[in-house]
Amino acid sequence: MSTTSDAPPRARESTAPPGPPAPPLDDRGTGGNGEGGGIPFRVKSPRRSALELLVAVAAIVALAIVSGAVDLLIVIVAILIMVMVHELGHLLAAKRGGMKVTQYFVGFGPRLWSIRRGETEYGIKAIPAGGYVKIPGMTNLEEVDPQDEPRAYRNQPFRYRLLVAVAGSVMHFIMAFLLLWGLLSFVGVPNNNQTQIAGFTPLTAVANPAQAGGMQAGDVIVSVNGKTVGGNTDVLIRAIHASPGRPVSFVVDRGGRQVHLTVTPADGHTVHQVGVAPATGSAPDGLIGVELDNPTATTNPIHAVGTSTVDLGKVTWQSVLGVVHIFSPSQVVSRFDQATSAQAANQATTNGTRVQSIVGVVRTADQAAQSGIGNLLLVLITINIFFGVFNLFPMLPLDGGHVVIAIYEKIRTRRGGPMYHADVAKMMPFAYILLAFLAVLVVTALVVDLAHPMANPFG
Repeated sequence: MSTTSDAPPRARESTAPPGPPAPPLDDRGTGGNGEGGGIPFRVKSPRRSALELLVAVAAIVALAIVSGAVDLLIVIVAILIMVMVHELGHLLAAKRGGMKVTQYFVGFGPRLWSIRRGETEYGIKAIPAGGYVKIPGMTNLEEVDPQDEPRAYRNQPFRYRLLVAVAGSVMHFIMAFLLLWGLLSFVGVPNNNQTQIAGFTPLTAVANPAQAGGMQAGDVIVSVNGKTVGGNTDVLIRAIHASPGRPVSFVVDRGGRQVHLTVTPADGHTVHQVGVAPATGSAPDGLIGVELDNPTATTNPIHAVGTSTVDLGKVTWQSVLGVVHIFSPSQVVSRFDQATSAQAANQATTNGTRVQSIVGVVRTADQAAQSGIGNLLLVLITINIFFGVFNLFPMLPLDGGHVVIAIYEKIRTRRGGPMYHADVAKMMPFAYILLAFLAVLVVTALVVDLAHPMANPFG
């Protein structure tokens, strides 16, 4: 039996000294197991969390230096920055539209470090496999606190919902443009209209003919026997092969001035490059012992703006075709063939139809980093454009799905009437099909990359 009274209970007086203040609670409230069991969680101070994070980062950098994996670390950091900037686009667009953003995190799984600024918690989680921004009310299926409903994504004007949906991909295109502009302006790209002497190869029994004739690494070959070379190495190779033991006239560009040289090719039937078998047959085979490539040239930074825009458009269109190709039925079958056959995997590489997993992408980017900053930038540009296009595929859970929903709701909303909300539940079966397809894509690509690694394209 119990009784009630309208009179308020009297507070008990206590003569015990006041205890220490209760520790602060984290976002889970109380409970030693996170279920509200009554044991408060202690929250680390932001300074201590930041210090622990810095120590962990320093340890990772030191390990990369000791193990000789600095290039790999650079690639991983670059990809994480891409993820962070992608999510930053969603974050800034949401805040610009007055939406509530509760979390901005890099990674998934257990929380390693976080800090709260205003209503948003920023942090890092243990598994660096992506990132996310949490905006309440992304669909009509999500339950939202009534107090947050006015600022939920689903209740904002069309222009802001569309901005949030495309912001991640827009950031990828911005990053790609800036990287491409920097590459053209300060690093340079190979000039396919010129042929350069990259180095020299030793020949058996004789001194290197090219070096004996005065050629130097970095010389750009202008002409051979009076014929312009430009980027046509066939003209150069034919002239050398046809003249064993006979002088060949060259004009080279050396630091902006033209130099006339005479080189006498060795006979490939009596000498040969170290590690290469001698020539066979009766056809003449002259050798001068050079390695050829295209010289790197930079572009005026102002002119590079226009060039970057044009090139960005070209690569974007190629990525659109690539994404369409990925979803074609023939490619689904092909990926299973690639997983079980090295020949099929190599053929897909040659055809440019092979899809790489994150393991393959990181490996290729690492190889690019080892070969030079220019190749690394090219790979990062390609990655940014591809993911910018792929994320706009018009189906949930990709950003393009939210774009389609926003446009559909705009069309269905009558002028002056209440906002129409699409029933996302009807789209979920298609979303599950896409998720299943993506799972197959990821698994098969990973198997192919592990079983049949792609040859180093920069070797």
